[in-house]
Amino acid sequence: MLDRLTRITVDPQVCGGQPCIRGLRIPVSVVLKHLAAGQTASEIVQELPELQAEDIREALRYAAWLASGRTIDVSFAA
Repeated sequence: MLDRLTRITVDPQVCGGQPCIRGLRIPVSVVLKHLAAGQTASEIVQELPELQAEDIREALRYAAWLASGRTIDVSFAA
C-alpha cells in the first residue's frame, strides 16, 4: 500500500505552496496537464529535462490518490 510519496514536495515558498516535483518549480498540475494533452512521459522529460520518468509516475500516483478521496503524506519543506 502506498502511504508516502517522496518525489512530491510542498513548500509555501515554492509555487505558492502547490505540490511540486522534488522541490523544483514544476507543479504536479503542469505534469498532469501535459499528460492530459496526450504527451508521453518521454516527451515531457524531453521538454522539461529536470524531470525523470519516475517523477511523472509519481505525479500520476498522487493524482490517483487525490481522486480517491484518501489522504497521502508528501514531503514538506522545513
